[in-house]
Amino acid sequence: MRVAIIDDERLARSELRRLLDAHPEVEVVAEAANVADGLHAIRHMAPDLVFLDIRMPDGSGFELLAALERAPAVIFTTAYDQFALKAFDANALDYLLKPIEPPRLAQALKKYSRDAAPTPQKATDGKVFIQDGERCWFVDVEQIVLFESEGNYTRVYFDHNRPLLLRSLSQLEERLDPQHFMRVSRRHIVNLRYVRSVGPSAAGGLVLQLESGLNVDMSRRRAVQFKQLKRL
Repeated sequence: MRVAIIDDERLARSELRRLLDAHPEVEVVAEAANVADGLHAIRHMAPDLVFLDIRMPDGSGFELLAALERAPAVIFTTAYDQFALKAFDANALDYLLKPIEPPRLAQALKKYSRDAAPTPQKATDGKVFIQDGERCWFVDVEQIVLFESEGNYTRVYFDHNRPLLLRSLSQLEERLDPQHFMRVSRRHIVNLRYVRSVGPSAAGGLVLQLESGLNVDMSRRRAVQFKQLKRL
Protein backbone atom coordinates (compact mmCIF):
# COMPACT_ATOMS: atom_id res chain seq x y z
CA MET A 1 0.00 0.00 0.00
CA ARG A 2 1.79 3.12 -1.25
CA VAL A 3 0.80 6.13 0.84
CA ALA A 4 1.33 9.90 0.64
CA ILE A 5 0.90 12.27 3.59
CA ILE A 6 -0.07 15.85 2.76
CA ASP A 7 -0.31 18.13 5.78
CA ASP A 8 1.12 21.58 6.51
CA GLU A 9 2.00 20.62 10.10
CA ARG A 10 5.38 18.89 10.38
CA LEU A 11 4.52 17.33 13.75
CA ALA A 12 1.24 15.97 12.36
CA ARG A 13 3.10 14.35 9.45
CA SER A 14 5.67 12.84 11.81
CA GLU A 15 3.00 11.48 14.14
CA LEU A 16 1.03 9.93 11.29
CA ARG A 17 4.18 8.35 9.88
CA ARG A 18 4.92 6.93 13.36
CA LEU A 19 1.43 5.46 13.60
CA LEU A 20 1.73 3.96 10.11
CA ASP A 21 4.96 2.20 11.15
CA ALA A 22 2.73 -0.25 13.04
CA HIS A 23 1.28 -1.38 9.70
CA PRO A 24 3.93 -3.26 7.71
CA GLU A 25 1.76 -3.35 4.60
CA VAL A 26 2.07 0.45 4.33
CA GLU A 27 4.92 2.26 2.57
CA VAL A 28 5.02 6.06 2.85
CA VAL A 29 6.31 7.14 -0.57
CA ALA A 30 5.81 10.91 -0.30
CA GLU A 31 5.18 13.79 2.07
CA ALA A 32 4.12 17.34 1.30
CA ALA A 33 3.34 20.45 3.34
CA ASN A 34 1.12 22.36 0.92
CA VAL A 35 -1.19 22.01 -2.06
CA ALA A 36 1.44 22.70 -4.73
CA ASP A 37 3.89 20.13 -3.39
CA GLY A 38 1.04 17.71 -2.77
CA LEU A 39 -0.02 17.89 -6.43
CA HIS A 40 3.55 17.22 -7.51
CA ALA A 41 3.85 14.26 -5.12
CA ILE A 42 0.62 12.63 -6.29
CA ARG A 43 1.37 13.12 -9.98
CA HIS A 44 4.92 11.78 -9.77
CA MET A 45 4.64 9.10 -7.07
CA ALA A 46 1.12 7.82 -7.90
CA PRO A 47 0.25 6.69 -4.34
CA ASP A 48 -2.56 4.22 -3.77
CA LEU A 49 -3.85 6.21 -0.81
CA VAL A 50 -3.46 9.81 0.35
CA PHE A 51 -3.84 11.12 3.88
CA LEU A 52 -4.93 14.66 3.09
CA ASP A 53 -5.27 17.66 5.39
CA ILE A 54 -8.16 19.96 4.50
CA ARG A 55 -6.79 23.36 5.56
CA MET A 56 -3.37 24.36 4.22
CA PRO A 57 -1.70 27.76 3.71
CA ASP A 58 -2.01 27.82 -0.09
CA GLY A 59 -5.45 26.24 -0.41
CA SER A 60 -7.59 23.31 0.69
CA GLY A 61 -7.42 19.58 0.19
CA PHE A 62 -10.58 19.87 -1.89
CA GLU A 63 -8.85 22.32 -4.25
CA LEU A 64 -5.91 19.94 -4.56
CA LEU A 65 -8.18 17.08 -5.61
CA ALA A 66 -10.08 19.28 -8.06
CA ALA A 67 -6.80 20.03 -9.87
CA LEU A 68 -6.06 16.33 -10.49
CA GLU A 69 -7.05 14.47 -13.65
CA ARG A 70 -7.66 11.36 -11.56
CA ALA A 71 -8.39 11.32 -7.85
CA PRO A 72 -6.62 8.74 -5.66
CA ALA A 73 -8.25 7.08 -2.68
CA VAL A 74 -8.34 9.69 0.09
CA ILE A 75 -8.57 9.72 3.86
CA PHE A 76 -9.10 13.29 5.04
CA THR A 77 -7.33 14.41 8.21
CA THR A 78 -8.14 17.63 10.05
CA ALA A 79 -8.49 19.21 13.46
CA TYR A 80 -11.77 20.85 12.46
CA ASP A 81 -14.75 18.56 12.72
CA GLN A 82 -17.02 21.02 10.86
CA PHE A 83 -15.40 19.70 7.68
CA ALA A 84 -16.63 16.17 8.34
CA LEU A 85 -19.95 16.50 6.53
CA LYS A 86 -18.34 18.03 3.46
CA ALA A 87 -15.69 15.30 3.38
CA PHE A 88 -18.29 12.56 3.47
CA ASP A 89 -20.46 14.34 0.92
CA ALA A 90 -17.40 14.01 -1.30
CA ASN A 91 -17.52 10.22 -0.80
CA ALA A 92 -14.11 10.24 0.82
CA LEU A 93 -12.82 6.85 1.86
CA ASP A 94 -12.75 7.99 5.48
CA TYR A 95 -12.29 10.98 7.75
CA LEU A 96 -9.91 11.14 10.71
CA LEU A 97 -10.05 13.85 13.35
CA LYS A 98 -6.74 14.97 14.85
CA PRO A 99 -5.18 13.83 17.07
CA ILE A 100 -5.53 10.54 15.23
CA GLU A 101 -6.12 7.52 17.42
CA PRO A 102 -4.45 4.20 16.45
CA PRO A 103 -7.72 2.17 16.42
CA ARG A 104 -9.38 4.68 14.05
CA LEU A 105 -6.36 4.63 11.77
CA ALA A 106 -6.41 0.83 11.69
CA GLN A 107 -10.13 0.92 10.90
CA ALA A 108 -9.57 3.36 8.01
CA LEU A 109 -6.76 1.24 6.55
CA LYS A 110 -8.91 -1.86 6.80
CA LYS A 111 -11.70 -0.08 4.97
CA TYR A 112 -9.28 0.94 2.21
CA SER A 113 -8.00 -2.63 1.85
CA ARG A 114 -11.54 -3.92 1.55
CA ASP A 115 -12.66 -1.26 -0.94
CA ALA A 116 -9.49 -1.64 -3.03
CA ALA A 117 -9.86 -5.40 -3.45
CA PRO A 118 -10.20 -6.14 -7.18
CA THR A 119 -13.54 -7.41 -8.43
CA PRO A 120 -14.81 -8.07 -11.96
CA GLN A 121 -17.21 -5.12 -11.59
CA LYS A 122 -14.64 -2.64 -10.34
CA ALA A 123 -14.27 0.60 -12.33
CA THR A 124 -11.24 0.62 -14.62
CA ASP A 125 -11.21 4.32 -15.52
CA GLY A 126 -10.42 5.64 -12.05
CA LYS A 127 -12.14 8.45 -10.18
CA VAL A 128 -12.48 12.16 -10.75
CA PHE A 129 -13.01 14.72 -8.00
CA ILE A 130 -15.53 17.46 -8.78
CA GLN A 131 -16.14 20.57 -6.69
CA ASP A 132 -19.02 22.89 -7.60
CA GLY A 133 -19.53 25.59 -5.00
CA GLU A 134 -19.90 23.97 -1.61
CA ARG A 135 -20.66 20.50 -2.97
CA CYS A 136 -18.05 17.88 -3.79
CA TRP A 137 -18.09 14.42 -5.35
CA PHE A 138 -15.73 11.53 -6.01
CA VAL A 139 -17.10 9.95 -9.17
CA ASP A 140 -16.10 6.77 -10.98
CA VAL A 141 -15.30 7.95 -14.50
CA GLU A 142 -17.19 5.03 -15.99
CA GLN A 143 -20.35 6.27 -14.23
CA ILE A 144 -20.23 9.62 -16.02
CA VAL A 145 -22.80 9.63 -18.82
CA LEU A 146 -22.02 12.89 -20.59
CA PHE A 147 -19.58 15.80 -20.64
CA GLU A 148 -20.99 19.08 -21.98
CA SER A 149 -18.83 22.13 -22.73
CA GLU A 150 -19.77 25.47 -21.19
CA GLY A 151 -16.89 27.79 -22.11
CA ASN A 152 -13.88 27.05 -19.92
CA TYR A 153 -16.06 24.78 -17.79
CA THR A 154 -17.56 21.37 -18.45
CA ARG A 155 -20.89 20.17 -17.11
CA VAL A 156 -20.66 16.57 -15.91
CA TYR A 157 -23.73 14.32 -16.01
CA PHE A 158 -23.88 11.39 -13.56
CA ASP A 159 -26.74 9.95 -11.52
CA HIS A 160 -29.04 12.95 -11.04
CA ASN A 161 -26.17 15.43 -10.69
CA ARG A 162 -24.92 17.98 -13.23
CA PRO A 163 -22.10 19.95 -11.58
CA LEU A 164 -19.62 22.17 -13.38
CA LEU A 165 -15.97 21.15 -13.58
CA LEU A 166 -13.32 23.82 -14.07
CA ARG A 167 -11.70 22.07 -17.01
CA SER A 168 -12.24 22.37 -20.76
CA LEU A 169 -13.71 19.58 -22.85
CA SER A 170 -10.45 19.28 -24.79
CA GLN A 171 -8.48 18.78 -21.58
CA LEU A 172 -10.84 16.03 -20.50
CA GLU A 173 -10.82 14.35 -23.91
CA GLU A 174 -7.05 13.81 -23.66
CA ARG A 175 -7.51 11.83 -20.43
CA LEU A 176 -10.52 9.68 -21.32
CA ASP A 177 -10.41 6.13 -22.67
CA PRO A 178 -11.34 6.37 -26.39
CA GLN A 179 -12.73 2.84 -26.23
CA HIS A 180 -15.55 4.10 -24.02
CA PHE A 181 -15.75 7.88 -24.51
CA MET A 182 -16.28 9.64 -27.83
CA ARG A 183 -16.25 13.31 -28.78
CA VAL A 184 -19.51 13.48 -30.73
CA SER A 185 -19.61 17.24 -31.34
CA ARG A 186 -17.88 20.47 -30.46
CA ARG A 187 -19.80 20.56 -27.17
CA HIS A 188 -20.21 16.92 -26.12
CA ILE A 189 -18.31 13.79 -25.10
CA VAL A 190 -20.52 10.74 -24.61
CA ASN A 191 -19.89 7.60 -22.58
CA LEU A 192 -20.71 4.92 -25.17
CA ARG A 193 -21.71 2.51 -22.41
CA TYR A 194 -24.88 4.56 -21.89
CA VAL A 195 -26.05 4.87 -25.50
CA ARG A 196 -29.50 3.25 -25.74
CA SER A 197 -30.29 3.87 -29.39
CA VAL A 198 -28.99 5.65 -32.47
CA GLY A 199 -30.98 7.38 -35.22
CA PRO A 200 -30.43 9.82 -38.07
CA SER A 201 -30.59 13.57 -37.53
CA ALA A 202 -32.03 16.23 -39.86
CA ALA A 203 -28.53 17.72 -40.25
CA GLY A 204 -27.13 14.51 -41.70
CA GLY A 205 -25.49 13.28 -38.55
CA LEU A 206 -26.87 11.04 -35.82
CA VAL A 207 -28.91 11.42 -32.67
CA LEU A 208 -27.82 9.37 -29.67
CA GLN A 209 -30.44 8.57 -27.07
CA LEU A 210 -28.84 7.89 -23.70
CA GLU A 211 -30.19 5.61 -21.00
CA SER A 212 -31.04 8.70 -18.95
CA GLY A 213 -33.39 9.84 -21.72
CA LEU A 214 -31.12 12.62 -22.96
CA ASN A 215 -30.74 13.07 -26.71
CA VAL A 216 -27.34 14.21 -28.00
CA ASP A 217 -26.69 15.31 -31.57
CA MET A 218 -23.61 13.89 -33.27
CA SER A 219 -22.02 15.89 -36.07
CA ARG A 220 -21.86 14.49 -39.59
CA ARG A 221 -18.07 14.08 -39.42
CA ARG A 222 -18.21 12.33 -36.08
CA ALA A 223 -21.07 10.15 -37.32
CA VAL A 224 -18.79 8.70 -40.00
CA GLN A 225 -16.26 7.78 -37.31
CA PHE A 226 -18.98 6.35 -35.10
CA LYS A 227 -20.33 4.14 -37.88
CA GLN A 228 -16.84 2.82 -38.55
CA LEU A 229 -16.31 2.19 -34.84
CA LYS A 230 -19.62 0.38 -34.44
CA ARG A 231 -19.64 -1.03 -37.99
CA LEU A 232 -23.13 0.34 -38.58
